[in-house]
Amino acid sequence: VDLSYDVFDGPVSGPPLVFLHGLFGSKSNFQSIAKAVVQRTGRKVLTVDARNHGDSPHSPTMTLEAMTLDLVSLLNKLQQERCVLIGHSMGGKIAMMCALQKPEVVERLIVVDVSPSPTTLLTNFHSYISAMKRITLESNVPRSEARRQAEEQLQAIVTKTTVRQFLLTNLVYRDGQYVWRVNLDAIDNHLDDLVSFPEFSTAYCGSTLFLGGGDSPYISSEDFPAIERLFPNSDIQYIPGAGHWVHAEKSHDFLNAVCTFLEAQ
Repeated sequence: VDLSYDVFDGPVSGPPLVFLHGLFGSKSNFQSIAKAVVQRTGRKVLTVDARNHGDSPHSPTMTLEAMTLDLVSLLNKLQQERCVLIGHSMGGKIAMMCALQKPEVVERLIVVDVSPSPTTLLTNFHSYISAMKRITLESNVPRSEARRQAEEQLQAIVTKTTVRQFLLTNLVYRDGQYVWRVNLDAIDNHLDDLVSFPEFSTAYCGSTLFLGGGDSPYISSEDFPAIERLFPNSDIQYIPGAGHWVHAEKSHDFLNAVCTFLEAQ
């Protein structure tokens, strides 16, 4: 599908940075980070919505392979010969697959809080999706009230406030009613694929940074052999005090880590 994206232009020439969000996210998750990167480095930055997320089209198919092809197609359309891919969680898997399949287009790679191993389903997304589908809202209430009602209805299943608020970023008013802008059916149908990672016999030899949250279980020592095999020129770092949403929870430390990596030769 044709992906929706935003461009943040910078005066410095060279490969642009392309940010890829995680499951239930959108390109707006990286808006403030993108602006800060442009200010710090002068580099051009793109933030991209995956299919079935944000402003990108919906599709009944939602495999990692299909979403990787979407990204490659976008880079071709933009006539972008090389770029730096920065992907969080699901976006990190798409970035890794793009680097492994099309290494010639990826100058550097930053993978945020995910590894090239099947992801243990640490949160019950099927239950979250069911809870989101069951929500009933009046169409004539203000957005703030709709969000309050939706959060109240999610609370029994989605117990963490930060996770509820993250999911609620997908609640939008469209055609006279409140709806979810993410394609819940497609996500639900393809969840097993989204938490997996394909087998690869090739490696990406470009500079790679795996940047995990110090309080997150998504990059563990058990993942190190797969990382070293597929990404031999990689460094693994953790940001202390950060959970899975590293860029949101510790944005300053995240920005410093990204810029330091970009400046390294």
